[in-house]
Amino acid sequence: MMTKMEYLENKMILILKSRFFEIIDTENGLLNYEDLLIKMLAVIKEVTGAQDVTLFSYNEWKQEILLEASTMADSDPLFLQPDISWLELKEKAQEKRIFQHTFPGFEESNIMLLLMKKDCMLGFLALKGQKGFFDQFPDPVLEKLSEESAQFLFKVQSLAKTVLEEKRYKQLFRVTEKFHSSMNMDDVLGEIIYTLQEVYPTFSYYLLLSHDNNKHRDLPIRDLEYDSENIAAMQAYVTGIVQFEDSIQERRSVLYAPLKGKQGVYGVLQVIAPNTLVFPNNEVEFITLLANTAGSALENAQLYQQSKRLISDLQLINETSHKLNSNLRLTETMAFITMQISNSFDAEEVGFILLSQDYQQIKVLEGSTEFFHSKAGEIYINYIKGKVEKEKEALFIGDFNLQEDSPSIHFKSIMAVPMIQSGLLKGFALVMSQAPYHFSFDTFKLLQSLIHHSTLAFTNSMLREELEKMVVTDHLTKLFSRNYLDEKIHLSMNEDHEGTFMLIDIDDFKLVNDTFGHQVGDDVIIQVADIVNANIRGTDIGARWGGEELAIYLPGVSLTAGLVIAERLVRRVFENTKPQVTISCGVSYWNRGRKDTYSALFKRADKALYTAKQTGKNKVVNQGFDEANR
Repeated sequence: MMTKMEYLENKMILILKSRFFEIIDTENGLLNYEDLLIKMLAVIKEVTGAQDVTLFSYNEWKQEILLEASTMADSDPLFLQPDISWLELKEKAQEKRIFQHTFPGFEESNIMLLLMKKDCMLGFLALKGQKGFFDQFPDPVLEKLSEESAQFLFKVQSLAKTVLEEKRYKQLFRVTEKFHSSMNMDDVLGEIIYTLQEVYPTFSYYLLLSHDNNKHRDLPIRDLEYDSENIAAMQAYVTGIVQFEDSIQERRSVLYAPLKGKQGVYGVLQVIAPNTLVFPNNEVEFITLLANTAGSALENAQLYQQSKRLISDLQLINETSHKLNSNLRLTETMAFITMQISNSFDAEEVGFILLSQDYQQIKVLEGSTEFFHSKAGEIYINYIKGKVEKEKEALFIGDFNLQEDSPSIHFKSIMAVPMIQSGLLKGFALVMSQAPYHFSFDTFKLLQSLIHHSTLAFTNSMLREELEKMVVTDHLTKLFSRNYLDEKIHLSMNEDHEGTFMLIDIDDFKLVNDTFGHQVGDDVIIQVADIVNANIRGTDIGARWGGEELAIYLPGVSLTAGLVIAERLVRRVFENTKPQVTISCGVSYWNRGRKDTYSALFKRADKALYTAKQTGKNKVVNQGFDEANR
């Protein structure tokens, strides 16, 4: 028959179980783990009559004993350094759950109850009371108290784990929705970091990416490189399996989760857990799922970006080809291509270099950026010319260094593509940026395709302009023909406000032919033509009028300025010809303020030239027959 003491003891256990049951009020949503622990300890304190009750547990990450909750005021969680290990406590619990031991800071605790659930120790309770207070409870009662407390703690932990898992997987679902609603790489990568920071605020994270990542916003992104410090990361990348790296010295554990898609691995998520020796198993699954989801999202975003880039590349090639076939002038063509490459590739300098047949002479095509017309630009041109001439292959340089004659501007990223037509090297395109590794390999391939499609158009445009120049150019002097000069003067008199025209005749030219022969005579004409070309602007027109007569038209130039140019020509012909000859020059002028015609402009210049010849030669006479001051 049950004694009164046994009855009271059984009643205490029943009350304990009943009060434990009341704590978990699912209808009111009281499922906060910390609150449940405090309530559990309060019930144990009330039922046993203890002064205070404290719960200790084992922190797997830090591998230390943790004061997890207590009925004492201001008892925040803290780690202890007891003189007994957790393993020793676990071994003792196999024999008996009642344990007499004093921890630093808890010397007044009279009794400790080890909380076991099957073979797993969940923690232990430290009950504080006056000396001998707990002697009133037989060991079976304390054993039962430990058993029921362990059972309740296990349920609370399971419930908390379930709530936590639900929260995490809701986050994972939210993240997945976010991933699939965006095709932006930055958004996907940012969401990975944001989610991890929300779930594990004390961890550190890095995204180790295998592709170009220098354009992403301020995210913890690093290049995935193989070195002695990155072996675990590379193993995760190569095998597609989660890897761990535990450091006792640094007291941290690192997880490397591959960002896996269906077609491959796109990088590695590095998660660093501080103050822990072994990465907790229950966290690995969630991080792995997050990494896999992110890998699929990265793959989709990358495929989407690739599709957009391919469409953009095709549009660029199509638009360029269409423009090249629209009979633009060569300068316009080159300026258009330069603009396209600068905008599409984010390039700082774009140049098109032509080579002579023997590769000894170079010519920078108009339309190239100004840098290539400078001395600094020549250094890069000559270096690349040597490479292209020797190898006949495109060059892709990410971190270029000039050892000698380095210009003040240093370009690190260089792409050079040879322009080859019918098997012959015609020149090369040169694209540069000061930032190292600025161009992607996809950009390099696009440039090759663009230059390949453009070379034929370049060649045809140059041939067409050479042919046009031959039609309007005098074969001997390389000056323009008289017909071309006539057209330009007519056009100028319709569009400009003024202009100056001059006729030039080589004095006593028949004597040169008779004395030195016709070949020397031709050479003298060429010398005078070269002096004319060297002393006029690109917009001015020098022409061979016929025989030993030359003509110059200066659109938009006043009579005063025209006379200065004429005087300079007379002087330089006298100083720079061999055999020495002189010229006579007649100058006429028109402006929109008075009625005038091309025929009248020519007649005035012709009369002025006649006057110059008749009054001593080697001089300039203007349209009013007044001799210009020299």
